[in-house]
Amino acid sequence: VQLQASGGGLVQPGGSLRLSCTVSGSVFSLNTMAWYRQAPGNQREWVAAMVSGGASNYVDSVKGRFTISRDNAKNTFYLQMNSLKPEDTAVYSCNVGLRRTVGSRVTEYWGQGTLVTVSS
Repeated sequence: VQLQASGGGLVQPGGSLRLSCTVSGSVFSLNTMAWYRQAPGNQREWVAAMVSGGASNYVDSVKGRFTISRDNAKNTFYLQMNSLKPEDTAVYSCNVGLRRTVGSRVTEYWGQGTLVTVSS
């Protein structure tokens, strides 16, 4: 199983970016999908998560600005980031909990990070 994150870049304050995380390999079900971020000098922070039923949650600092979504057909989930602020600057990483086969236990996987820089 591999996770490929993409979509980072440089954006001005107030701008938008959409991050993608594509899951490849032997996957029976995606149970949880999440985004984390780590700013320079800071610990990794949970940003957003979605469970297989569709419920989602967000850290308070991004509520109303970020949206997590998924495309089941593509085994891909997204983080739409609007009204970006300089304090959103960080390396964003994706994380999933999935079952590789019917009846297997849920296993956690991480993707590599993608850098988001919010600056004028």
